[in-house]
Amino acid sequence: MNYQETVNWMFKQLPMYQNLGTSAYKKDLSNTLLLASELNHPENHFKSIHVAGTNGKGSTSHMLASILQEAGYKVGLYTSPHLKDFRERIKINGEDISEDFVVDFINKHRDFFQNNHLSFFEMTVGMAFDYFTKFKVDIAIIEVGLGGRLDSTNIITPLVSVITNIGLDHTQFLGNDLASIAKEKAGIIKRNVPVVIGETQEETEAVFKDKAREEGAEIHFADQEIGSVYESDLKGLYQQKNIKTVLQAIQLLPKDEYYISEEVIQCGLKKVSANTGLKGRWQILGENPKIVCDTAHNKEGLKYIVEQLSKEVYKQLHIVFGVVNDKSLEPIFEVMPKNATYYFCKPDMPRGLDARVLKDEFLQHGFVGEAYFSVNEALKKAKEKASKNDMIYVGGSTFVVAEII
Repeated sequence: MNYQETVNWMFKQLPMYQNLGTSAYKKDLSNTLLLASELNHPENHFKSIHVAGTNGKGSTSHMLASILQEAGYKVGLYTSPHLKDFRERIKINGEDISEDFVVDFINKHRDFFQNNHLSFFEMTVGMAFDYFTKFKVDIAIIEVGLGGRLDSTNIITPLVSVITNIGLDHTQFLGNDLASIAKEKAGIIKRNVPVVIGETQEETEAVFKDKAREEGAEIHFADQEIGSVYESDLKGLYQQKNIKTVLQAIQLLPKDEYYISEEVIQCGLKKVSANTGLKGRWQILGENPKIVCDTAHNKEGLKYIVEQLSKEVYKQLHIVFGVVNDKSLEPIFEVMPKNATYYFCKPDMPRGLDARVLKDEFLQHGFVGEAYFSVNEALKKAKEKASKNDMIYVGGSTFVVAEII
């Protein structure tokens, strides 16, 4: 198979949370451990930082990678989901994994994947770990896919564990309250490995402290310990918390293995997009009217987006908005602005929520807008209706953003 055929096979043959939702969620790590054995345990052959959290874990992971790259290290970066190309999930020093490596890895292990019914995510984690080992990275930043305790990435023993924050997302898997979700995320806390909590929350603080105590892990709450922050090329008010989290994590790396000066930290934070290729975080797509997109997709993330929008200067606000069908809309209604015109759309994937259904739900809660056939049609209509002094925001889902950047 060539690269495109290989990727098509991966998407079609294997259950994948991105497309299927609940049916792709595994209840234990047995398959991941089986694959690790098949690959001669690559997870034991590279140093890492493990990053979990409801919001901000992608930005935090990319910031950490950028800083370590600026310090001269060979840095692996594993994140999900991708926006345009599968290879974005696995990078070394900002360069996507090669098409040849993807093809060769799948061809070599395809019988094993099929015989053991591995999920898309399990297979991809195995590929990333194998890649980082074969190319001898100095350190890898590993972003959790979903939750923590049962996530396929949770077979590593990192130098530092990071949990950015806890919000009510993926409740069908992780629990219906913040404390329950925190217990799942706290599953990445390892014996004697320091852990950074990005955001102190009353409902979750004790959960993390108890788990850290149980594991003998030194615990740091970044928002309590880090005062001033440096500027980053990643804009958006919410990045201030992520930067504090990153600064705390960098402080905890072993000094005899990683020397990172303040100058390097500042430079790394200013060059995140250039160094890592990160997109979709308060990304400006156009001016007159100003067009911005962001991958925020739950109440906690969208709350910061709305706060950011309130600080912008515009005549009228236009919002192109789409979500996946397992998203709880009630919390989103609480934060989204009603003084805007909405252009409802469905991301082009099986889990996308029908735009007409989304429109009906929003209109019942006092919002104003119309449903459109596709994300691009919705954005086109918003551009037609907006004057040069207006503002257009595109978001609601990573998959909405992926279609327009």
